[in-house]
Amino acid sequence: MAKVSVGLRGWRFEESEIFTDEGEFKPLDEIPEDPRERLMRLVSLVEEPCDACYLVHGDEEIQNCRQASIVYGEPREEVLLCEQHEPDFLYWFREEDGRDLVGDAVFADAFHEWFAAGGRAPDGYGGLEYVDTEPDELPSPPDANEIQRRLEENFVEGERINLRDYGPDADDEDATPLTEDDLDGVDLDTDYPTK
Repeated sequence: MAKVSVGLRGWRFEESEIFTDEGEFKPLDEIPEDPRERLMRLVSLVEEPCDACYLVHGDEEIQNCRQASIVYGEPREEVLLCEQHEPDFLYWFREEDGRDLVGDAVFADAFHEWFAAGGRAPDGYGGLEYVDTEPDELPSPPDANEIQRRLEENFVEGERINLRDYGPDADDEDATPLTEDDLDGVDLDTDYPTK
């Protein structure tokens, strides 16, 4: 199966993981966890400005920032770039040891600090060549309201979640489940100090 970018170039998805045979997005619960997380994150990123432009212009001149068209990194630690600033990122990544930070929580911050300190690619430093094969054939990613609707679709009002299923003993079949007797002597009405 082919890999495709959706919304922004950079993050690539297996078509079969996110699209139905009819070419529509699958329901969220049918998309594997990693692609689902990236797809949901893309919804909030597609309208954002390029990080490098933002570092140059800031909030005061945000209207001068170009819209991001490329995303690198992991969800919530991503770098958003326009085509003009992609070579700067690639130079940092390849030549300034940015590659060593892949998967690290400081990945995006490290690029931002390098760029803000005046780091730039030399003139003529090449970016990547992209092949856009029928980009108009791909459906647009669902917007934030559609994602929320899909998340709520399978929610049952009043559904109870047993937090013990998610605790440190969740996978321990020999663990003894807590009962109401285990809470004897615990005063749930006590006011505890707050900071």
